[in-house]
Amino acid sequence: MTPTLPAEFLSVPIAHRALHDVTRNRPENSRAAINAAIAAGYGIEIDLQLSSDGQALVFHDYDLSRLTGQSGPIRLCSAAKAAEIALTSGDGETIPTLPEVLELVAGRVPLLIEIKDQDGGLGPNIGPLETATAAALTGYSGPVAVMSFNPFCVTRMAKIAPNVPCGLVTEGFRDTQWPLPAATCDRLREIPDFESSGASFISHGADDLARPRVAELRKDGIPVLCWTIRSHEQEAKARRYADNVTFEGYLAAIPD
Repeated sequence: MTPTLPAEFLSVPIAHRALHDVTRNRPENSRAAINAAIAAGYGIEIDLQLSSDGQALVFHDYDLSRLTGQSGPIRLCSAAKAAEIALTSGDGETIPTLPEVLELVAGRVPLLIEIKDQDGGLGPNIGPLETATAAALTGYSGPVAVMSFNPFCVTRMAKIAPNVPCGLVTEGFRDTQWPLPAATCDRLREIPDFESSGASFISHGADDLARPRVAELRKDGIPVLCWTIRSHEQEAKARRYADNVTFEGYLAAIPD
């Protein structure tokens, strides 16, 4: 039976890559940003990449250059090496592992985990990162869910972590913005893998929320999250189509 997305994911806004703010020494996906989100009472969204020794690293990009003073693919770094790599504007912050973040959050706020595509084309060449994620989540008792753009990833997680709600990250898939064949974009745009992947929710791109397929899923009772909202005005518009928002760059209001 497909697990239900916990109600907590619909009750408080979700901080995109945690409550990051480099002007306050809180880089994306950092411990400082996670602690700030917890203190503010927000849910947290984080990203996972695979280390060279098969660990789940909490880091968004495939390359180190934007977020650190180093360069090269993060997947060539071991977890121990990542723990030594300083995040830019992080005041000593380094790249954490998923188990570290789970221990830090400890169920206090909902945690939404995006597993980054490891195939390179949203295809079937996946596995190690899903395995590491499922292992880390074993025994975690707080509100948690995983999601990915890659339907194969979602299908795998639904099989190996059957008690963890899984979702598809979806959007308009404009082929000029994706390194994918136009036919692949055309297919993914209509969210054809929702049922077959074992997903229980979607997180859809904010600029495409009016898509009829999104409305269809929501009408069927499927929770619709959205990304990435960057102002109160965008949030008000998005909430006409989505049940909750993933936000950054401003402080979303927390309902009473």
